[in-house]
Amino acid sequence: MIEISKDDILTRLRFDNPWWEPKTEVSVAHEDSPRRSYFARFHHRVTNRDLRRATILMGPRRVGKTVMVHHSIRALIDDAIDPRQILYVALDTPVYSGLALDRLVSYFLEIHGHRRDAPLFLYFDEIQYHRDWELHLKSLVDSYPEYRFIASGSAAAALRMKSNESGAGRFSDFFLPPLSFAEYLQFIKRENELVVAPEKEEEWFGTPDIEALNDEFVNYINFGGYPEVVFSPTIRRNPEQFIKNDIIDKVLLRDLPSLYGINDIQELNRLFTMLAYNTGNEVTLEGLSQSSGVAKNTIRRYLEYLEAAFLIIRIPRIDQNARRFKRAMSFKVYLNNPTMRTALFGHVDAEHPAMGALTETAIFSQWQHGRLSKLHYARWKGGEVDIVNLDPRDQKPLWAVEVKWSDRPHQVHRELDNFVYFAERHPQIKKPLLVTSRTVMDRDLEHRGVHFEFIPSALYAYTLATNSHRFVNLWDDAI
Repeated sequence: MIEISKDDILTRLRFDNPWWEPKTEVSVAHEDSPRRSYFARFHHRVTNRDLRRATILMGPRRVGKTVMVHHSIRALIDDAIDPRQILYVALDTPVYSGLALDRLVSYFLEIHGHRRDAPLFLYFDEIQYHRDWELHLKSLVDSYPEYRFIASGSAAAALRMKSNESGAGRFSDFFLPPLSFAEYLQFIKRENELVVAPEKEEEWFGTPDIEALNDEFVNYINFGGYPEVVFSPTIRRNPEQFIKNDIIDKVLLRDLPSLYGINDIQELNRLFTMLAYNTGNEVTLEGLSQSSGVAKNTIRRYLEYLEAAFLIIRIPRIDQNARRFKRAMSFKVYLNNPTMRTALFGHVDAEHPAMGALTETAIFSQWQHGRLSKLHYARWKGGEVDIVNLDPRDQKPLWAVEVKWSDRPHQVHRELDNFVYFAERHPQIKKPLLVTSRTVMDRDLEHRGVHFEFIPSALYAYTLATNSHRFVNLWDDAI
């Protein structure tokens, strides 16, 4: 049997790295596409030589990981890094099949005559296609401490598990979520038109046209989570086929079964379909088992798998006293991205019955960098509060939010009674209590002696995304 020749491999390496060619203008794939808000943090990780670790770029499928890798390469070249010091390898390319990572590195060094202590940057894209990649990459990090290794891949659950198991002290994970609402507005170039920055830091963002902003918020729910959908009119006309076939089905039918040895794929698919339809709602293990026909112990495992693959988010329940339940039989489930729900069950408009739950889903999706582990919802007999943030030190509520796609609570104040009841039991909770609305902005409403503040859900989602980006950037700068 004829094996792939070294010459063919070297030819492909040169093809994948066109910046090696001696020419005045250096072109890099995707260099004209807009950068994600997370790019600066990611590129800081790439160039930070104080951390002698490989950076593992992970996240759901089709959120722009490969594009961000190429943006990083473009930035290196713009910063006067010699292009010959940069290697990019897409490991799903057939010519690299079965080729050890260290062999690819040795070919790279051979082509350019690099030394062991040279300041090189090596990007391995779609690394999940390499068998035992985590062991080989760990060995490379140890063998070449001066090199910067960056790996990315679409099989997020596998990357997360193997990175945690084998990469302790050698790998640094970087999570890229779907587009935030703020990024969506930036990508469609309507942010400056529809959002007004506050004059004071403690105030909310504003908008000159809440109806137009809400229209874009609904568009964001329908197709705004994925850059490729945002920029392609063809895909936007039929996002169901792109998102379901290329994102959801690949994870459910290929990634998770191969990683966890799942035999009954249709069983997993039924459960996910049910969870997607119920995004933003409370579910129980018993109810899921009865509706899907899947045993409760199996459901528990599947839920962990779906979370590991960045398909769903589970939010735990507390009671009116902020106590957790010893046996967590009920919880709220949210899709990682509301666009997945519309891909499975069709577009929604502003009046659709699911808009309330999808608004909650969109808001939770803005929280995916930083504080999700602190968020809960409170539910007791006769009452509920949608979002409660617990102090990690004493587990007491710090602040809470009631999420609505309606202006009704602003007029019918008795709909705020449950929120008042919860706040009275926790006097330390931040005031004013925050309620999102569809169009109402009001900082000064009082009901039963409690101060309330209303902000449109679209503006709240935008604010969360913007503040989250700022927070994690500051955190990264601090380390």
